[in-house]
Amino acid sequence: MEIRIQGLRRMFPAHGKVIRALDGVDLDIPARSIFTLLGPSGCGKTTLLRCIVGLEVPDAGEIAIGGETVFSSARGIFVPPEKRGLGMVFQTYAIWPHMNVFQNVAYPLETRKLPRMEIRERVRRVLEFVQLAGLESRPATRLSGGQQQRVALARALVAEPRVILFDEPLSNLDAKLREETRKELRAFLSRLHITAVYVTHDRTEALSLSDRIAVMNDGRILEVGSPRQIYFRSGRRFVADFVGRANLLEGRLRALAGDLAVVDSEVGVLRCAAREGLATGSPVTVCIRPENIRVPPPPEEADANRLRGTVESLLFVGESCEGEIRVGGRRLLVELPAEGELAEGGEVELGFAPRHALLLTP
Repeated sequence: MEIRIQGLRRMFPAHGKVIRALDGVDLDIPARSIFTLLGPSGCGKTTLLRCIVGLEVPDAGEIAIGGETVFSSARGIFVPPEKRGLGMVFQTYAIWPHMNVFQNVAYPLETRKLPRMEIRERVRRVLEFVQLAGLESRPATRLSGGQQQRVALARALVAEPRVILFDEPLSNLDAKLREETRKELRAFLSRLHITAVYVTHDRTEALSLSDRIAVMNDGRILEVGSPRQIYFRSGRRFVADFVGRANLLEGRLRALAGDLAVVDSEVGVLRCAAREGLATGSPVTVCIRPENIRVPPPPEEADANRLRGTVESLLFVGESCEGEIRVGGRRLLVELPAEGELAEGGEVELGFAPRHALLLTP
């Protein structure tokens, strides 16, 4: 089911002021996709999720799910949560500690008073799907964090929802379990072929799980795109900085020549990937990802931007080294091979291709 949101607004009073949690949100979420709302704490992503579910009543706008309007301020429509046909997985999982696995998963069906045989069959199928078959009698208190997450997913799926929504469901897991569960969740959702809306502030989760990502800040949608578009081709400074490590250099656009832009920057003249809508003389921000900087630049990259600098720090992190190289008055973050021969204090040449130097606007 596709979800269409138009002009959504939600305001809250706080300390004598009005907080615009949602400030005119327009968004189209495609059917049968994993769509992530990504942004910092307080940006409005959870409020938007709660409005879709019906746990929050917007002040203005419209929400339609599968072509059916479930909220419209102008037409006075509000469909209650239980009639929207949605499943929800909360941050805390909301697992009943006094129930076993079967009882937790069966609960939504029992409240609808479905026949006992149908309940048993549907619970059996969904536990098999989330790889918990055989644990039906396991008490909830004896489940690991990853198993609890799968029980919460099974309980959301057993009612056969049109859309399933997730509110930061992996934030309570440790780093290794979060990585493992992220892979499982992606596989589960891909096999389901239903619409999933996922809320997180974790850029790794968003990039690895999603088909599409909407980056939010201050109650607004800043940019929507595929994970690769958001990471490699964002046009906004906030988005580029939020979704990954970035070297952000201030400058001014000197000239445009086809698909190249020449920029006077803090570290010298740079050739960058041109973009539409910028005029000569405009202030710009140049974004270069650390992994795209080569030390030294390969000889075959004749068009590379080439700079000289001093290695100020090297931090071994296992599969690579995180380095800082001072170029003029700026430190540039670089990602280097773990077994490289660079040393702190050494003079180096570094470079990056124009296609990896992106021009950003605020």
